[in-house]
Amino acid sequence: MHPAVPVVLVLLVITNLISFLMMWHDKRCARKGKWRVPEATLFIACACFGGIGGVLGMNILRHKTKHWYFKLFFPLMMVVQIVLLILGAVWLL
Repeated sequence: MHPAVPVVLVLLVITNLISFLMMWHDKRCARKGKWRVPEATLFIACACFGGIGGVLGMNILRHKTKHWYFKLFFPLMMVVQIVLLILGAVWLL
């Protein structure tokens, strides 16, 4: 195994956890009528290899599911990220 693999896996877990928690926090704020997380921030978190966390947050929390751009781009970013990770893993072998 390449020495970078554990580091990459830890970073992926952290970024996806952050992305999911941002969705959770935004949903919680929406329910309480408090200040919300900007949509651009949610997109940035998802784009920074937090696609799986963003998609899980959308589906588990039922958050941002009425916005077409979230329904389209979050899964798209997730698929692109998975493909990039697979290509990176193949390249490391």
